Amino acid sequence: MRPVFDWLIGSRALQLGKRTLIMGVVNVTPDSFSDGGIHLDRDHAVEYAIKLLQDGADIIDVGGESTRPGAKVWGAEAAAVSDAVTEKEELDRVIPVIAGVKKKFPKAMVSVDTYKSVVARRAVEAGAEIVNDVSGFLWDPKMAKTLAELKCGAVLMHVRGRPNEWRTLPAVADMVTLVKRDLRDRTEAAVLAGMKRERMVIDPGFGFGKNHEENYPLLRRFEEFHQLRFPLLVGMSRKSFIGRALARDGKDASVADRQFGTLAAETVAILKGAQIIRTHDVRACADAVRIADLAAI
Repeated sequence: MRPVFDWLIGSRALQLGKRTLIMGVVNVTPDSFSDGGIHLDRDHAVEYAIKLLQDGADIIDVGGESTRPGAKVWGAEAAAVSDAVTEKEELDRVIPVIAGVKKKFPKAMVSVDTYKSVVARRAVEAGAEIVNDVSGFLWDPKMAKTLAELKCGAVLMHVRGRPNEWRTLPAVADMVTLVKRDLRDRTEAAVLAGMKRERMVIDPGFGFGKNHEENYPLLRRFEEFHQLRFPLLVGMSRKSFIGRALARDGKDASVADRQFGTLAAETVAILKGAQIIRTHDVRACADAVRIADLAAI
């Protein structure tokens, strides 16, 4: 039986573990690896978010900046990097969508996918209750303190390096041990910055600074992350390591051909105790969850 937690998000608590929750992805970006540009229009993005809720999403995760491999992100001191998405650009993309979703569905749980503390604060003010930081609070040194002040829910994801460095990172012999150690260190640092453990969910960060082969042990040994005693979120949807595993005739499966492989990987994660699945294919995932939960709970 997987652990059960009460996740404090803003003014309410969300029970995790009794059933698997689904976080549906809404990318308001022109260059996401999976669906770049499709939902860039504000009205279209809001309509798509509503469709995801109707398809079975429990949380809508709105992101305004792609962190695909090779992307440039802001520096450690939040100083602008050439070609990186600015705070203003990101705010212009995500705030209208968050506000639009909350206007139509006031009780909807909305997350903002950002590593910038200014964007996090504005998003929470607009109605978001969760901040999903792919940098694990590392790329903006003000993030942990900001989240502590906001008293929102937070997802702390593991990442190695920055997207434009991933292709040149040295290989790691035991990625699971490294990720566990780093997540332990980063959650402890967040607590020291004022965050409550009950407001944090952790994510091992599939694909983020890991080469193809380094992701498979994360899935195979996923249950080891329960040792950290936090709720676990998994985001593997359509990622390149799934495309590599599905390769035919020496050619990786395209993004469009990764749905069934994604569902298989998500099901494995549920059976190994994941409490939240972040996915693009909400309807298909919702069906998989209903079956997998029969064995996971």
